[in-house]
Amino acid sequence: MKATRLILTAMTLKWAYRAANSLTGFASSVIACGCEADIERELSPDETPDGRPGIAVIIFAMSKSKLQEQVLKRVGQSVMTTATSACFAGSHSEDMMPLGKSIRYFGDGYQISKKINGLRFWRIPVMHGEFLCEETTGIVPAIGGGNFLVLAKTARHGLTACEKAVKAIRKVNGAVTTFPGGIVGSGSKIGSKYKFMPASTNEAFCPTLKGQVKSELTDEIGSVLEIVIDGLNEKAISEAMSAGIMAVCEYGPEKGIYRISAGNYGGQLGPYHFHLWDILK
Repeated sequence: MKATRLILTAMTLKWAYRAANSLTGFASSVIACGCEADIERELSPDETPDGRPGIAVIIFAMSKSKLQEQVLKRVGQSVMTTATSACFAGSHSEDMMPLGKSIRYFGDGYQISKKINGLRFWRIPVMHGEFLCEETTGIVPAIGGGNFLVLAKTARHGLTACEKAVKAIRKVNGAVTTFPGGIVGSGSKIGSKYKFMPASTNEAFCPTLKGQVKSELTDEIGSVLEIVIDGLNEKAISEAMSAGIMAVCEYGPEKGIYRISAGNYGGQLGPYHFHLWDILK
């Protein structure tokens, strides 16, 4: 995949979160959302370009053009519209894409640019004051689809363990879990009996279909949840998967967690393979 990291700031951390949550909305899967995005971590004022509270977000897409399209739409409609917000590049590379360079036109000719330490920023007048936006942001190669499955006695057992896993994963820089709450309730497989569907329910892991299909589930398993991880590199995904799996394993069979598995898809989903035993070593 292709990715970019953005730093969103605001007058308070609450409003930085407002901007980040709006930008990352409807961004769970490229299957239908156009991109995958999530909050990476909070940033203290001494970690942001303007000395205000901030949030780092990472946005992933399948191509440079799709990434650019999604970033400009989301920054323009979700960040610039958030009161007191500003937007900066969180990644710099040889491959840069327009950010404020394109959004500046909202200023209707009243926008001005400033160059600081070799970087150009656009000051766009808006009704709350001004929207400050860095001219460009870096595009970097990235990886999507690192995953593991949690096979549990009930949905409540699985959800409790997965919530702890997501908390552990959030401590890993460069990795995010883009589905709602970081957890996938409707894990899918590639393809479908319906030609117009690129993905469909993974029936081998659906507990209500035991006895009707070739199931991967034993009798005691009543619920399966998936955690999908996108990362800026293999190291970030491996560390995130390891942290998440270890957090789930703290529960064990006595607390309703029976097995850890993963979506393999015949090894055809991409060139990167994350083998669970190797990760845990």
